[in-house]
Amino acid sequence: MGDTDDKVKSEALQIIAQHSHNLPALVVFDLDYTLWPFYCEYEEDDMPYLYPQALPILHALKQNGISMAVASRSPTSDVAKSFLQTLGISSFFVTQEIFSSWTHKTEHFQRIHATTGVPFTSMLFFDDEDRNIHAVSKMGVTSILVGNGVNLGALRQGLSEFAGKSASSSRRV
Repeated sequence: MGDTDDKVKSEALQIIAQHSHNLPALVVFDLDYTLWPFYCEYEEDDMPYLYPQALPILHALKQNGISMAVASRSPTSDVAKSFLQTLGISSFFVTQEIFSSWTHKTEHFQRIHATTGVPFTSMLFFDDEDRNIHAVSKMGVTSILVGNGVNLGALRQGLSEFAGKSASSSRRV
């Protein structure tokens, strides 16, 4: 990683440390316009790239032992999986639910839960589509709408909302 990436990773680590008392067990990412700034409907030999702050954030989550997964409604799962391999981040994710669906990602999250055993209330999700955020939030997942890809602001917001939601639900018990 370069100097800029190192700075972003350092800041991401600080954000994570600020919420260390209450971190999600699993962070789930959409792909298109969340981790990368395009639809992965290109040819497999196109060179993919991530949003500028995405990779250092992934490294910071991994360094803190936070599991990650992918939930994507891509109709080209083979291209998406090839891009993850090319980018060297495929192994970062404990599960990759990449398939076309009409269910606004609820089916993706059912599969992620079945695979990982992580309760929905212990998950944090980043996506660029409001309809997915709305549907998955109803399942109990803390869901963050990203406007310009995953970045430090989205990470900060996500961890803050997750901690706040978790703290209020634990007080009700």
